[in-house]
Amino acid sequence: MERAGHQNLSEEDLMKALRRRGIIDDVMKEVRFVEEVSGRGAASTSKPSTHFVDKDPTELRKTNIDPTRRYLYLQVLGGKAFLEYLQEPQNLPGQPCSTLTLYLHFRNQRFRSKPVPCSCEPDLQEGFLLEIHKDILGEGSKMADATTMLSICDPVHMVLIKTDSSSDTTLVSSYFLDWRSVLSSPKGSTALALELLGVSTESRVSVGILNVKLELFPGLSRTLTEEIVQTQQTLERQKTSEKERLFLVYAKQWWREFLQIRPSNNTKLVKIFAQDENGVNRPVCSYVRKLRAGRLLDTPRQAARFVSLLGYERAPVVGGGGKQEQWCTLLAFLCRNKGDCEDHANLLCSLLLGFGLDAYVCVGTKSKAVPHTWVMTIGINGTVVFWESLTAHRYIFKPVNPDDPPLVQQPKPAYPYKTIGCIFNHQSFYANCQPSDAVELCVFDFGNESRWKAMSEEAIKSVCAPGSTASVCDFPPLWAPIIDCAATSNEIEQELRYLLAEHRKDLDLSTVWDDNLSYLLSPALFAYEMERISGVSSGNEEFQDAIRKVVPDGHTFKAFPIHFLHRNSRRAFATCLRSPFCEEIVCCRGDHVRIAVRVRTFSYAESACAVWIMFACIYRSVL
Repeated sequence: MERAGHQNLSEEDLMKALRRRGIIDDVMKEVRFVEEVSGRGAASTSKPSTHFVDKDPTELRKTNIDPTRRYLYLQVLGGKAFLEYLQEPQNLPGQPCSTLTLYLHFRNQRFRSKPVPCSCEPDLQEGFLLEIHKDILGEGSKMADATTMLSICDPVHMVLIKTDSSSDTTLVSSYFLDWRSVLSSPKGSTALALELLGVSTESRVSVGILNVKLELFPGLSRTLTEEIVQTQQTLERQKTSEKERLFLVYAKQWWREFLQIRPSNNTKLVKIFAQDENGVNRPVCSYVRKLRAGRLLDTPRQAARFVSLLGYERAPVVGGGGKQEQWCTLLAFLCRNKGDCEDHANLLCSLLLGFGLDAYVCVGTKSKAVPHTWVMTIGINGTVVFWESLTAHRYIFKPVNPDDPPLVQQPKPAYPYKTIGCIFNHQSFYANCQPSDAVELCVFDFGNESRWKAMSEEAIKSVCAPGSTASVCDFPPLWAPIIDCAATSNEIEQELRYLLAEHRKDLDLSTVWDDNLSYLLSPALFAYEMERISGVSSGNEEFQDAIRKVVPDGHTFKAFPIHFLHRNSRRAFATCLRSPFCEEIVCCRGDHVRIAVRVRTFSYAESACAVWIMFACIYRSVL
């Protein structure tokens, strides 16, 4: 019977079987099963998932998986019709070129592809092994069956980033993939052609096609019908739409009541909804979540320093006019490694909430009525502190009492904020209904309904809590830094030495390096970074003592420290030369001139880095 069955196989069937066999072999190259060996007399327990990714997340060199767990193998098979890169210039070997990188987030797991050159048909060829599991305690070690997976509505969030030859990044596309169509595939795998759309004003314009293949591993013993999967997806969409509709009805009624309190409330910046990178209107509370950084960040102030090191760039807009609104999802913000002030404030507020603080995002204006967002925390004793997410500066708020007599000295605000319209976090929203929205006159008593109008926490929870709707996803975990700070510091320092020597050579000046002086500059650079984190200056006395010992009598010491968020030495040197203080050191003329330069790189989560550079010189003073 078996022999006869094999004889009936057509050539096409045989080719399909071989293709399936090849795919499985490819997976097995990246996957190895490990069996748990129980101790003698010990009860056998379920082995937890042990999915390790090497320090460089671009390569999954070591992947141990538990054979009792279910995985989704997502294979990217290349792109096509990326017409924007049709005329992309061909770079010579060894020259930097613009690249595309694909980032993925699925159920607390993050991956990224190797960067490939930009082209009309980018060669994105990657395989990602995504673990599917239940989060409920006690079910984590069970293999998810088809019915269980059908109820998991978490999409695979895919973000495509372009990096140009100068390391500048651009968000190309943000796509949410519903992977559950593979549950109805009788072959255990399905191929999809995903049309990626642009972002912001181009959210309806096609960027290109990405070919992917989905496969469950191990395969399902019983698949679901396509009708069942589609019915589940339809019901989820209907449920989400109904919740969003009810929240919109509530928000409209709430807004009418807010305007009835005082007609001038119409001019206050009360932001209830904001557009994400795909042009989708979402409640602002959904952009904030309690976010724990594990061991990557140790204090709230270190978290503020980390957020400030992410680049600031306003959302791009084609043509003139006002500011283009774009509140990015957290994954898009982190992958792009830069964003607008709203992105920074949302991330900082989420991290401060994770550290247990009572934190809120504030929406208001700075000087000249420029819209701005920042973060506020309220202590147990009622102390209000403003956190500027773009700089990590903290300002203790001291209100001005307009009823005080004129002779009473009022505190002068140190913060740059002028007005405040509303504040919010992941579960609260308050609009300022005080007579004036000036920050200095605000009383932050949220329990007083005559000062702040609150939204229903239940209404916010219905559309913003994790799992409340199919459109609300969990936040991705932060990635550990992969930058070798010592090697990076040394590389930048050597490049700056070369650039400085060449610059002096063009001025017919010789360069004598003082390596000892260069080393002595390190404590100062470390102190500068620690001061940015803690706000406290330390170690200055020891640094000055050391410098005094190496500066001979009759000589002058000059130094110029500067701070960068990038690691491009040429850009840094060009910026330094624009400062007359630095140019005075670099172009120093005189007797016994000795030059020193020191670089110190500090790396944080997401490989955000602070690069401190100090140029210094010692020369004999001539009267």
